[in-house]
Amino acid sequence: MEHILEIDQLECRYDGEAVIRDLSLRVRENTIACLLGPSGCGKTTVLKAIAGFIPVSHGEIRLRGKTVSRPGMSLPPEKRRVGMVFQDYALFPHMPVLDNVTFGLRGKARAERHRIARQMLQVVGLDGFDQRYPHELSGGQQQRVALARALAPRPDCILLDEPLSSLDVELRERLGTEVRDILKDQGISALMVTHDQSEAFAMGDQVGVMRDGHILQWDTPYTIYHEPADRFVADFIGQGRLLRGRLHEKDTIETDAGMIRGNRAFVWPLGSEVDVLLRPDDVVPDPDSALRGTVTHKAFKGAEIMYRVRLGNGCELLTLFPSHMNHQLGEQVGVRIEAEHVVAFQR
Repeated sequence: MEHILEIDQLECRYDGEAVIRDLSLRVRENTIACLLGPSGCGKTTVLKAIAGFIPVSHGEIRLRGKTVSRPGMSLPPEKRRVGMVFQDYALFPHMPVLDNVTFGLRGKARAERHRIARQMLQVVGLDGFDQRYPHELSGGQQQRVALARALAPRPDCILLDEPLSSLDVELRERLGTEVRDILKDQGISALMVTHDQSEAFAMGDQVGVMRDGHILQWDTPYTIYHEPADRFVADFIGQGRLLRGRLHEKDTIETDAGMIRGNRAFVWPLGSEVDVLLRPDDVVPDPDSALRGTVTHKAFKGAEIMYRVRLGNGCELLTLFPSHMNHQLGEQVGVRIEAEHVVAFQR
Protein backbone atom coordinates (compact mmCIF):
# COMPACT_ATOMS: atom_id res chain seq x y z
CA MET A 1 0.00 0.00 0.00
CA GLU A 2 1.55 3.29 -1.06
CA HIS A 3 2.02 6.35 1.08
CA ILE A 4 -0.32 9.21 0.20
CA LEU A 5 1.52 11.69 2.43
CA GLU A 6 5.17 11.71 3.48
CA ILE A 7 6.84 14.36 5.64
CA ASP A 8 10.58 14.25 6.32
CA GLN A 9 12.31 16.36 9.00
CA LEU A 10 9.89 19.25 8.58
CA GLU A 11 10.73 22.64 10.06
CA CYS A 12 8.47 25.71 9.85
CA ARG A 13 9.25 29.13 11.28
CA TYR A 14 7.27 32.17 12.36
CA ASP A 15 9.23 35.41 12.85
CA GLY A 16 12.49 33.46 12.79
CA GLU A 17 11.41 31.03 15.52
CA ALA A 18 10.93 27.33 14.73
CA VAL A 19 7.39 26.24 15.63
CA ILE A 20 7.73 22.84 13.90
CA ARG A 21 11.00 20.98 14.38
CA ASP A 22 12.29 17.75 12.87
CA LEU A 23 8.79 16.38 12.27
CA SER A 24 8.39 13.24 10.16
CA LEU A 25 5.35 11.08 9.43
CA ARG A 26 3.81 8.75 6.85
CA VAL A 27 0.12 8.32 5.98
CA ARG A 28 -0.81 5.32 3.87
CA GLU A 29 -3.59 5.06 1.31
CA ASN A 30 -7.13 4.90 2.77
CA THR A 31 -5.80 5.70 6.25
CA ILE A 32 -7.07 8.25 8.74
CA ALA A 33 -4.29 9.73 10.87
CA CYS A 34 -4.59 12.22 13.72
CA LEU A 35 -2.19 14.71 15.25
CA LEU A 36 -3.09 15.03 18.91
CA GLY A 37 -1.70 17.56 21.35
CA PRO A 38 -2.36 20.60 23.51
CA SER A 39 -3.13 24.03 22.07
CA GLY A 40 -0.06 25.75 20.66
CA CYS A 41 1.93 22.58 19.95
CA GLY A 42 1.96 23.22 16.18
CA LYS A 43 -0.75 20.84 14.93
CA THR A 44 -2.52 23.36 12.67
CA THR A 45 0.81 24.69 11.35
CA VAL A 46 1.56 21.19 10.02
CA LEU A 47 -1.77 21.18 8.14
CA LYS A 48 -1.09 24.63 6.68
CA ALA A 49 2.32 23.48 5.47
CA ILE A 50 0.82 20.38 3.82
CA ALA A 51 -1.89 22.49 2.17
CA GLY A 52 0.71 24.94 0.86
CA PHE A 53 -0.43 27.95 2.88
CA ILE A 54 2.96 28.46 4.58
CA PRO A 55 6.53 27.74 3.40
CA VAL A 56 8.90 25.25 4.97
CA SER A 57 12.38 26.21 6.15
CA HIS A 58 13.76 22.65 6.26
CA GLY A 59 12.67 19.20 5.19
CA GLU A 60 10.26 18.02 2.53
CA ILE A 61 6.57 17.24 2.02
CA ARG A 62 5.51 14.69 -0.62
CA LEU A 63 2.02 13.79 -1.85
CA ARG A 64 1.79 10.48 -3.75
CA GLY A 65 5.58 10.57 -4.02
CA LYS A 66 5.67 14.02 -5.61
CA THR A 67 7.52 16.78 -3.74
CA VAL A 68 5.14 19.68 -3.07
CA SER A 69 7.17 21.62 -0.48
CA ARG A 70 10.83 22.07 0.35
CA PRO A 71 12.94 25.15 1.14
CA GLY A 72 12.64 27.58 -1.76
CA MET A 73 9.96 25.54 -3.54
CA SER A 74 6.21 25.30 -2.91
CA LEU A 75 3.54 23.94 -5.25
CA PRO A 76 0.45 26.24 -5.18
CA PRO A 77 -2.37 24.94 -2.91
CA GLU A 78 -4.82 24.50 -5.81
CA LYS A 79 -2.42 22.08 -7.54
CA ARG A 80 -1.84 19.77 -4.57
CA ARG A 81 -5.07 17.70 -4.76
CA VAL A 82 -5.63 18.29 -1.06
CA GLY A 83 -9.02 19.05 0.50
CA MET A 84 -9.33 21.12 3.68
CA VAL A 85 -12.08 21.21 6.31
CA PHE A 86 -11.62 24.18 8.62
CA GLN A 87 -12.58 24.49 12.27
CA ASP A 88 -15.21 27.13 11.47
CA TYR A 89 -16.25 25.30 8.24
CA ALA A 90 -15.50 28.49 6.17
CA LEU A 91 -18.78 28.26 4.22
CA PHE A 92 -19.85 31.22 2.08
CA PRO A 93 -22.94 32.63 3.82
CA HIS A 94 -24.36 34.27 0.66
CA MET A 95 -24.23 31.04 -1.36
CA PRO A 96 -26.69 28.14 -1.18
CA VAL A 97 -25.32 24.75 -0.20
CA LEU A 98 -25.00 23.59 -3.82
CA ASP A 99 -22.80 26.54 -4.78
CA ASN A 100 -20.68 26.06 -1.67
CA VAL A 101 -19.98 22.48 -2.67
CA THR A 102 -19.25 23.31 -6.32
CA PHE A 103 -16.80 26.07 -5.38
CA GLY A 104 -13.73 23.84 -5.81
CA LEU A 105 -14.87 22.31 -9.11
CA ARG A 106 -13.44 24.90 -11.46
CA GLY A 107 -12.89 23.96 -15.09
CA LYS A 108 -15.93 21.69 -15.35
CA ALA A 109 -19.22 22.37 -17.10
CA ARG A 110 -21.99 23.72 -14.89
CA ALA A 111 -24.15 20.61 -15.25
CA GLU A 112 -21.21 18.38 -14.31
CA ARG A 113 -20.38 20.53 -11.27
CA HIS A 114 -23.98 20.29 -10.05
CA ARG A 115 -24.07 16.53 -10.64
CA ILE A 116 -20.93 15.98 -8.58
CA ALA A 117 -22.11 18.35 -5.84
CA ARG A 118 -25.48 16.62 -5.50
CA GLN A 119 -23.73 13.25 -5.41
CA MET A 120 -21.44 14.45 -2.59
CA LEU A 121 -24.41 15.88 -0.66
CA GLN A 122 -26.04 12.47 -0.93
CA VAL A 123 -22.84 10.85 0.36
CA VAL A 124 -22.84 13.06 3.49
CA GLY A 125 -26.58 12.60 4.09
CA LEU A 126 -27.77 16.02 2.89
CA ASP A 127 -29.71 14.98 -0.20
CA GLY A 128 -32.30 17.68 -0.91
CA PHE A 129 -30.48 20.43 1.01
CA ASP A 130 -28.86 21.96 -2.08
CA GLN A 131 -30.84 25.24 -2.02
CA ARG A 132 -30.56 25.88 1.71
CA TYR A 133 -28.21 28.57 3.01
CA PRO A 134 -25.59 27.95 5.71
CA HIS A 135 -27.51 29.97 8.33
CA GLU A 136 -30.47 27.62 7.84
CA LEU A 137 -28.40 24.59 8.85
CA SER A 138 -27.37 23.17 12.20
CA GLY A 139 -23.70 22.97 13.16
CA GLY A 140 -23.59 19.29 12.24
CA GLN A 141 -25.17 19.97 8.86
CA GLN A 142 -22.69 22.78 8.15
CA GLN A 143 -19.89 20.35 8.98
CA ARG A 144 -21.29 17.89 6.43
CA VAL A 145 -21.44 20.62 3.76
CA ALA A 146 -17.79 21.48 4.45
CA LEU A 147 -16.89 17.80 4.12
CA ALA A 148 -18.88 17.47 0.87
CA ARG A 149 -17.05 20.51 -0.54
CA ALA A 150 -13.68 18.97 0.37
CA LEU A 151 -14.66 15.60 -1.14
CA ALA A 152 -16.08 16.98 -4.41
CA PRO A 153 -12.77 17.40 -6.33
CA ARG A 154 -11.76 13.82 -5.33
CA PRO A 155 -8.56 14.87 -3.52
CA ASP A 156 -5.76 12.47 -2.68
CA CYS A 157 -5.91 13.56 0.95
CA ILE A 158 -8.24 15.59 3.18
CA LEU A 159 -6.94 17.76 6.03
CA LEU A 160 -9.30 18.36 8.96
CA ASP A 161 -8.54 21.15 11.43
CA GLU A 162 -10.38 20.46 14.73
CA PRO A 163 -13.46 19.66 12.62
CA LEU A 164 -15.80 18.74 15.48
CA SER A 165 -14.68 21.12 18.23
CA SER A 166 -17.64 23.51 17.98
CA LEU A 167 -20.25 20.75 18.32
CA ASP A 168 -21.81 19.40 21.52
CA VAL A 169 -20.41 16.14 22.91
CA GLU A 170 -23.17 13.80 21.72
CA LEU A 171 -23.19 15.23 18.18
CA ARG A 172 -19.39 15.23 18.09
CA GLU A 173 -19.23 11.50 18.82
CA ARG A 174 -21.93 10.60 16.31
CA LEU A 175 -20.63 12.84 13.54
CA GLY A 176 -17.05 11.71 14.14
CA THR A 177 -18.10 8.12 13.45
CA GLU A 178 -20.05 9.19 10.36
CA VAL A 179 -17.12 11.24 8.99
CA ARG A 180 -14.81 8.27 9.46
CA ASP A 181 -17.26 5.96 7.69
CA ILE A 182 -17.63 8.41 4.78
CA LEU A 183 -13.88 8.77 4.30
CA LYS A 184 -13.37 5.01 4.46
CA ASP A 185 -16.23 4.40 2.03
CA GLN A 186 -14.83 6.97 -0.41
CA GLY A 187 -11.31 5.54 -0.06
CA ILE A 188 -9.81 8.93 0.81
CA SER A 189 -6.93 9.35 3.24
CA ALA A 190 -7.13 12.05 5.88
CA LEU A 191 -4.97 13.84 8.43
CA MET A 192 -6.88 15.42 11.29
CA VAL A 193 -5.68 17.59 14.15
CA THR A 194 -7.41 17.66 17.51
CA HIS A 195 -6.74 18.22 21.20
CA ASP A 196 -9.43 15.67 22.13
CA GLN A 197 -7.97 12.20 22.69
CA SER A 198 -11.38 10.49 22.53
CA GLU A 199 -11.89 12.01 19.08
CA ALA A 200 -8.41 11.01 17.92
CA PHE A 201 -8.80 7.44 19.19
CA ALA A 202 -12.28 7.03 17.69
CA MET A 203 -11.31 8.33 14.24
CA GLY A 204 -7.62 7.60 13.80
CA ASP A 205 -5.95 4.46 12.46
CA GLN A 206 -2.71 6.14 13.50
CA VAL A 207 -2.18 8.89 16.06
CA GLY A 208 0.78 11.19 16.58
CA VAL A 209 1.10 12.85 19.98
CA MET A 210 2.69 16.30 19.58
CA ARG A 211 4.46 18.62 21.96
CA ASP A 212 6.40 21.81 21.22
CA GLY A 213 6.43 21.33 17.46
CA HIS A 214 7.47 17.70 17.17
CA ILE A 215 5.92 14.25 17.41
CA LEU A 216 6.72 12.30 20.57
CA GLN A 217 5.00 9.08 19.49
CA TRP A 218 3.38 7.92 16.23
CA ASP A 219 1.47 4.68 16.61
CA THR A 220 -1.93 3.01 16.84
CA PRO A 221 -4.34 4.34 19.49
CA TYR A 222 -4.08 1.01 21.34
CA THR A 223 -0.29 1.15 21.60
CA ILE A 224 -0.20 4.83 22.55
CA TYR A 225 -2.66 4.19 25.40
CA HIS A 226 -1.07 0.99 26.71
CA GLU A 227 2.58 1.66 25.87
CA PRO A 228 3.23 5.43 25.98
CA ALA A 229 6.72 6.39 24.89
CA ASP A 230 7.43 8.88 27.68
CA ARG A 231 5.96 10.63 30.71
CA PHE A 232 4.30 13.40 28.71
CA VAL A 233 2.42 10.93 26.50
CA ALA A 234 1.48 8.85 29.54
CA ASP A 235 0.14 11.91 31.34
CA PHE A 236 -1.58 13.44 28.30
CA ILE A 237 -3.34 10.23 27.24
CA GLY A 238 -6.04 8.84 29.47
CA GLN A 239 -6.18 8.93 33.24
CA GLY A 240 -4.05 7.16 35.78
CA ARG A 241 -1.78 7.35 38.78
CA LEU A 242 2.01 7.11 38.98
CA LEU A 243 3.14 4.86 41.84
CA ARG A 244 6.62 4.88 43.29
CA GLY A 245 8.30 1.51 42.92
CA ARG A 246 11.52 -0.48 42.78
CA LEU A 247 12.53 -2.98 40.10
CA HIS A 248 12.40 -6.35 41.90
CA GLU A 249 12.86 -8.64 38.88
CA LYS A 250 13.27 -7.79 35.21
CA ASP A 251 9.48 -8.04 34.73
CA THR A 252 8.32 -7.28 38.30
CA ILE A 253 8.10 -4.02 40.22
CA GLU A 254 7.54 -3.70 43.96
CA THR A 255 5.09 -0.86 44.72
CA ASP A 256 2.91 0.42 47.54
CA ALA A 257 0.08 -1.54 45.89
CA GLY A 258 2.08 -4.77 45.95
CA MET A 259 4.16 -6.63 43.38
CA ILE A 260 3.18 -5.79 39.79
CA ARG A 261 4.29 -8.17 37.06
CA GLY A 262 3.82 -7.32 33.40
CA ASN A 263 4.45 -8.49 29.87
CA ARG A 264 7.90 -7.00 29.35
CA ALA A 265 11.39 -7.11 30.76
CA PHE A 266 12.84 -3.77 31.79
CA VAL A 267 16.46 -2.97 30.96
CA TRP A 268 17.34 -1.10 34.16
CA PRO A 269 19.48 -2.64 36.92
CA LEU A 270 17.57 -4.51 39.62
CA GLY A 271 16.77 -2.19 42.50
CA SER A 272 16.27 0.84 40.24
CA GLU A 273 13.72 3.33 41.53
CA VAL A 274 10.86 3.75 39.06
CA ASP A 275 7.40 5.26 38.69
CA VAL A 276 4.69 2.87 37.51
CA LEU A 277 1.64 4.09 35.58
CA LEU A 278 -1.63 2.42 36.54
CA ARG A 279 -4.69 3.18 34.41
CA PRO A 280 -8.19 2.84 35.90
CA ASP A 281 -8.74 -0.29 33.78
CA ASP A 282 -5.61 -1.84 35.35
CA VAL A 283 -7.34 -1.85 38.76
CA VAL A 284 -10.37 -4.16 38.92
CA PRO A 285 -12.92 -4.80 41.68
CA ASP A 286 -12.29 -7.90 43.81
CA PRO A 287 -14.24 -8.19 47.10
CA ASP A 288 -12.00 -11.09 48.21
CA SER A 289 -8.71 -9.26 47.60
CA ALA A 290 -6.34 -8.48 50.45
CA LEU A 291 -5.65 -5.15 48.73
CA ARG A 292 -8.30 -2.85 50.18
CA GLY A 293 -8.87 0.88 50.34
CA THR A 294 -11.31 3.64 51.12
CA VAL A 295 -13.46 5.33 48.47
CA THR A 296 -12.52 9.03 48.51
CA HIS A 297 -14.18 10.13 45.26
CA LYS A 298 -16.64 8.71 42.73
CA ALA A 299 -17.76 9.76 39.25
CA PHE A 300 -20.76 8.09 37.61
CA LYS A 301 -20.10 7.39 33.92
CA GLY A 302 -23.19 5.44 32.92
CA ALA A 303 -22.10 1.84 32.47
CA GLU A 304 -19.21 2.36 34.90
CA ILE A 305 -18.29 4.29 38.02
CA MET A 306 -14.81 5.73 38.41
CA TYR A 307 -13.63 5.49 42.02
CA ARG A 308 -10.59 7.01 43.66
CA VAL A 309 -9.46 4.59 46.35
CA ARG A 310 -6.91 5.40 49.07
CA LEU A 311 -4.97 2.42 50.41
CA GLY A 312 -3.93 2.16 54.07
CA ASN A 313 -0.43 3.43 53.27
CA GLY A 314 -1.83 6.60 51.65
CA CYS A 315 -1.33 5.44 48.05
CA GLU A 316 -4.27 6.42 45.77
CA LEU A 317 -5.55 4.42 42.81
CA LEU A 318 -8.18 5.07 40.15
CA THR A 319 -10.43 2.14 39.34
CA LEU A 320 -13.48 1.40 37.18
CA PHE A 321 -16.36 -0.62 38.65
CA PRO A 322 -19.54 -1.74 36.86
CA SER A 323 -22.16 0.88 37.70
CA HIS A 324 -24.35 -1.55 39.67
CA MET A 325 -21.49 -1.78 42.20
CA ASN A 326 -22.50 1.52 43.76
CA HIS A 327 -20.23 2.19 46.74
CA GLN A 328 -20.43 5.24 48.98
CA LEU A 329 -17.71 7.68 50.00
CA GLY A 330 -15.81 6.31 52.97
CA GLU A 331 -16.71 2.71 52.16
CA GLN A 332 -14.02 0.02 52.07
CA VAL A 333 -13.60 -1.85 48.77
CA GLY A 334 -11.33 -4.62 47.56
CA VAL A 335 -9.35 -4.25 44.33
CA ARG A 336 -6.85 -6.29 42.33
CA ILE A 337 -4.09 -5.10 39.99
CA GLU A 338 -4.41 -6.58 36.50
CA ALA A 339 -1.83 -4.62 34.52
CA GLU A 340 -0.84 -6.74 31.55
CA HIS A 341 0.88 -3.74 29.95
CA VAL A 342 3.13 -2.41 32.69
CA VAL A 343 4.30 1.12 31.94
CA ALA A 344 7.19 2.38 34.05
CA PHE A 345 9.69 5.22 33.92
CA GLN A 346 13.01 5.46 35.70
CA ARG A 347 12.74 8.01 38.49
